[in-house]
Order: sequence, then C-alpha cells, then structure tokens
Amino acid sequence: MFIEPSLAGGRRGWIEVICGSMFSGKTEELIRRLKRARIANLKVEIFKPMIDTRYDVQHIVSHDESRIISTPLENSQQILLLAQEVDVVGIDEAQFFDGELPEVCDQLALRGIRVIVAGLDMDFLGKPFGQMPFLLAKADYITKLHAICVKCGNIANYSYRKSKDSHTVLLGETDLYEPRCRHCYYEGVE
Repeated sequence: MFIEPSLAGGRRGWIEVICGSMFSGKTEELIRRLKRARIANLKVEIFKPMIDTRYDVQHIVSHDESRIISTPLENSQQILLLAQEVDVVGIDEAQFFDGELPEVCDQLALRGIRVIVAGLDMDFLGKPFGQMPFLLAKADYITKLHAICVKCGNIANYSYRKSKDSHTVLLGETDLYEPRCRHCYYEGVE
C-alpha cells in the first residue's frame, strides 16, 4: 500500500538504523534516542517482537539495565495500526521481525514519522540477519556500534555463539554469546 507523501502534513519522515553485534549498545542507544524524543515532547511509540522476552515481556531492556516500555508484536504490520498520530517510532530487535518490516518502515517515514530501528546486522554465523540488510539499504542514517572482543580487547563486530545449537534464532546473553573481533571469531582464539 503506497501512502502519498503529501498526507504527512508537511513533516518529513526518515529511517535511522542502529546495528552491530551483541553487547555493542544498540538497545542502549535506541533507548537514549527515544528518551530524548520524549524530552522534546514528541509522541513516541515503541515496539519489539513478541519472541524477545529475555529481560521483560513489555519493556525493551539494555544490558546496562536501561529500560523503556514497549508493545510486543507478532508481526510488523501491527505497527502501522498502532502507530497513529505519533512523531517517532522505535523498533528493537528488528532482525526477529517478518519480511514486511522494511516496507512498514517506509510507510511510516512517508507519513512523516521518524523511525528508529535497532538490530543485529549479522547472525552467529557472520551472515546478514533477517530484514536488517534491507533496512540498512533503506535507511537515511546508519549507526554501526561495536563491542569489545572478550578474547583480545580489540573492537568486536561478531556475535560468537558458545553453544553448538545450530538454530539461527537462539535467545541468550553472556551464557550463550560473546562479542569477538574478526580475527578471534574466525580463528577461534581461546
């Protein structure tokens, strides 16, 4: 469904993508931007995939325990229904949403909404993850964050899975994953 840009009431929307490996601060940065928007008295709606219940069912929570209330959703089309008369939409863990998310973000931006999306750009195999490559292609602004490699201390942009489980989606924290630099990820430095 195409929405005429003129229906946005003169406001210009855009898409911001915050990406990186696990433990790089993506959710922390998303929360920071959303709180700043609220300080500016903008109407903000925040969404996350229903599958993400690691810290809390309704809040998005960063590893440093910053939190903000969100609405868990089964699919990205629900965002279009729930994001009425808002200025800013925040979306966390975008890699877990369905294939419609890039189009949904486009629709929101055409409505004049600032869309801020956070997610893993690569899965544990080092491959592009879910809809993130498509969101990165559509983004007006991209922020790539890095963690610190737990093996050597260099910047890390890979999420190394410590488990032998081969499922692409396996929710976990430091019990299952650790950030690693390219060398330590591929060389298996122990």
